[in-house]
Amino acid sequence: MTLYDIKPYFQSLLRPMVRRLASIGITANQVTLAAAIVSVGLGSILIINSEIHYLFLAIPVWMLLRMALNAIDGMLALEFGQKSKLGAYLNELCDVISDAALYLPFAWLTPFTYFSVALLIFLAVMSEFAGVLGLTIGASRRYDGPLGKSDRAFVFGVLGLWVGAGGTLPAWISWLMPVLSILLVITIFNRVRYALSEVN
Repeated sequence: MTLYDIKPYFQSLLRPMVRRLASIGITANQVTLAAAIVSVGLGSILIINSEIHYLFLAIPVWMLLRMALNAIDGMLALEFGQKSKLGAYLNELCDVISDAALYLPFAWLTPFTYFSVALLIFLAVMSEFAGVLGLTIGASRRYDGPLGKSDRAFVFGVLGLWVGAGGTLPAWISWLMPVLSILLVITIFNRVRYALSEVN
């Protein structure tokens, strides 16, 4: 069970807006690229100004908006005839680039370390890679948890809210990145296991 499971309900809320965007000529690829550009820009601003903690309040706001944009680009592609091979590449590549850009600023915050955040980013990329590889063996694109993209967005959104509102983090929270990394290893295992079970 992951937050990805509520996607159909989330999509139903967004569907009127998606119809409007399609009617004025907005494409799925434009939405995908725009979300990635803003994510990289926000991540860069936070790295450069990591000592200004209230700026991290932008993380939960953007995480929510980005989830909406991710749903919107998928709906434009699938429901309005905009599905394309280029879009498939952009969807996966822009997601992992955006994730990395939004997680990286936390490496500049005490008590986290550069290594712990870098390891988490690496494993997050591997988890999405494992999900996509299901398609190469005739299985579905896997979104299994326990720490899928939506779950990570929730965790980092809460963390950004905490930093932005409180300014500092307690020493005990240094365990968070290792725990998330362990959950990502389990996620990778589950995505491989369930993809194999689909085709066996």
